[in-house]
Amino acid sequence: MITGSMVALVTPMTNTGDIDWPALKNLVDFHLQEGTHAIVAVGTTGESATLNVAEHCMVIKHVVDQVNGRIPIIAGTGANSSHEAIELTSAARSAGVDACLLVTPYYNKPTQEGLYLFHKLIAESVAIPQILYNVPGRTACDMSNDTVDSLASIDNIIGIKDATGDIERGRDLIERCSDRIAIYSGDDPTATDLMLLGGKGDISVTANVAPKLMAQMCDAAIAGHADLARELNAQLAPLHQNLFLESNPIPVKWALKEMGMIDDGIRLPMTYFSDEYHPTLKQAMQLSGISE
Repeated sequence: MITGSMVALVTPMTNTGDIDWPALKNLVDFHLQEGTHAIVAVGTTGESATLNVAEHCMVIKHVVDQVNGRIPIIAGTGANSSHEAIELTSAARSAGVDACLLVTPYYNKPTQEGLYLFHKLIAESVAIPQILYNVPGRTACDMSNDTVDSLASIDNIIGIKDATGDIERGRDLIERCSDRIAIYSGDDPTATDLMLLGGKGDISVTANVAPKLMAQMCDAAIAGHADLARELNAQLAPLHQNLFLESNPIPVKWALKEMGMIDDGIRLPMTYFSDEYHPTLKQAMQLSGISE
């Protein structure tokens, strides 16, 4: 089982929008050094929606090759087309990832039966561990806990990233499904509480800029050390809140640029972080101890 702090890694880009391969290498090294437990390549935070298929597969392959088995790699391979999702998942399997993360099909607005059949098809088509990903705030598609419960019986579906931020809903998933799949948070502000209930980790935006603290907090929460987990999370809370002042990954890419980790490249329709929010996020970074 993959557990702990799993960074939803940004895809660094030059100011012309090209993928910045040296910066990607540096980011991976940073996470290896700081104790991140796993890397999610080309998820939402990695701008999966604006990378073409060839770029998508290249980023995954670069991360796998560089990590070289030291920590698990999860590849974002979801799509709103079953054929494309199978193609991306197959490519990620060939690249050597440990698991794939498959978002619910966005825009299509399928029924619950459609969601079940969609994920069942991908699981049966590609022999690799797969993690469901429910983020209705971005997809206009909400996978019910009943549907998750049904999918949890498929052998190579091993987890779900629940990005609803609804702790009671997460508690229900843990009670119903945790004997078969891992329940992961996809919502940094509520991740500590979900892990203290029995969740197995956090697929995190905040971990991009505070990997060591996030790893320590996840370790404490999963071990049931509630006081320590909440103390560490209190330090991280300004980042959890302010890294979403605009749509992800706009703020986190700005923060990483401020840290000297990446250039300011981002692809339309994502835009540069608005000037009016710079002081607020800068203060959050200072409060969390990641900048002076």
